[in-house]
Amino acid sequence: MPPTRVVRVDAAAPDLGVMRQAAGILRAGGLVAFPTETFYGLGAAALDAAAVRRVFEIKGRPASMPLPLLVDSRAMAASVAAEIPPRAGELMERHWPGALTLVLRATPRIPAEITAGTGTVGVRVPAHAVARALVRALGEPVTAPSANPTGAPPPVTADEVLAHFGGAIDLILDAGATPGGAPSTVLDVTVDPPRVIRQGAVLV
Repeated sequence: MPPTRVVRVDAAAPDLGVMRQAAGILRAGGLVAFPTETFYGLGAAALDAAAVRRVFEIKGRPASMPLPLLVDSRAMAASVAAEIPPRAGELMERHWPGALTLVLRATPRIPAEITAGTGTVGVRVPAHAVARALVRALGEPVTAPSANPTGAPPPVTADEVLAHFGGAIDLILDAGATPGGAPSTVLDVTVDPPRVIRQGAVLV
């Protein structure tokens, strides 16, 4: 298999041409690792079921674990959610972009691999400019689990991603080290009151 390309990008102002190239890889079913405000994530085009299955395969991720998605706006979140409850809208206004993943009822267009049969999907707008630019360039949601084998420490550098997945993924967008720390908070807003599934970087 061809080697994984590593392309350096500016963390605050990523080159649009590079983002378009990365989006083209995703559109063709490829996998791209990219920085978020916590760790490096592993991206596939979320509506491409075959690409999503590759994420599970190379991570060794159990099929019973849903995949979180990144979107670039509330409008894109609405395109994958059956509804946006008022409470969810308030949380989006307060915490997006940021490390808050909201679990919403999924539309039928979301692959079953993403939802793991739950009928729900976790979405957030990332605070990192590179992650947001990648989603915007693709024009569709991107998967966002950490770019490491399941059970291994999540990576904070492109070199760590390369050590895990060199040759198994197509591209790594290297914007330098990410802060690490707590992962995103995961909040189920399909129930009232909302239920914290994972307490992370955002206190709600």
